[in-house]
Amino acid sequence: MVRYDVIIIGAGPAGLSAALYAGRAGFNTLVLERMVLGGRVILTEKIENYPGIDKGILSTDLIKNMEVQIRQFDNVDILFEDVKAVDFNLKKVFTEKNYYEAEGFIIAVGAKEKRLNVKGEKEFLGKGVSYCAICDGPLYKNKEVVVVGGGDSAVEEALYLSRFCSKVRLIHRRDKFRASRILQERLQKTSNVEQILNSIILEIKGDKQVKEVLIKDVISEDLQSIQCSGVFIYVGIEPNTDFLKGLINMDEYGFILTDENMATSCEAVFACGDCRRKSLYQIITACAEGAIALNSLQGYLLKK
Repeated sequence: MVRYDVIIIGAGPAGLSAALYAGRAGFNTLVLERMVLGGRVILTEKIENYPGIDKGILSTDLIKNMEVQIRQFDNVDILFEDVKAVDFNLKKVFTEKNYYEAEGFIIAVGAKEKRLNVKGEKEFLGKGVSYCAICDGPLYKNKEVVVVGGGDSAVEEALYLSRFCSKVRLIHRRDKFRASRILQERLQKTSNVEQILNSIILEIKGDKQVKEVLIKDVISEDLQSIQCSGVFIYVGIEPNTDFLKGLINMDEYGFILTDENMATSCEAVFACGDCRRKSLYQIITACAEGAIALNSLQGYLLKK
């Protein structure tokens, strides 16, 4: 067992930002990440709305730059271990391998994509159903695919897939998209993307691979079968906070409740990034919240 000043759970933009500020503040810090650095950010090919980077930056490059900044600090350790449980009263974090103690904690576990929960979605996962166009899109060169959703992520991925897919159909349950204006303008100019509004997927069909989707017009209730080789789903996010249930105040969806200082209902525990309830889920807000969380934790530790 190793005791730290600060333990940061999660290494997306929020957790990495907190780690950078912790390193600069001189705190003995542990960052725990179950998979890879960057979280959901690495599922997006290019970041175009980060201030100061006028031509955009590959998400992998942005995260690598963050990692390089953090690695310069000898007082920050990064370990790839999945956190299974926490005990904030005993100030302990338990992984599948070890347990660690700290004086304060920052929760930055992010979120994952929601499921449609329709027939065929689970059965064809990895056989045509995907939640990551960057990961799986190249497999569908010159094929027809379906994208589900109406926000920035759905439109961005539809545009990405349009580069090599022969046809992309973007299905959204409402009568207009929620995506930013600039993305919608790009969408209108992309000839091989068809927009299907006021529609939902009822079933994903196929044999060994996805072959078609059954959709329903929510206004007329007409049914339509669309032939496709892949289905890419972007219908929102849900936080990775199951292991915190009953330990910390959350809303009905599992997002952590904090004040403007990122303080949670537990003493010495702060939260930042996509796992907390807020109005804007973006890289820039995650980074800002990581800095605020560490600054707030620093104030707490210095008072002890």
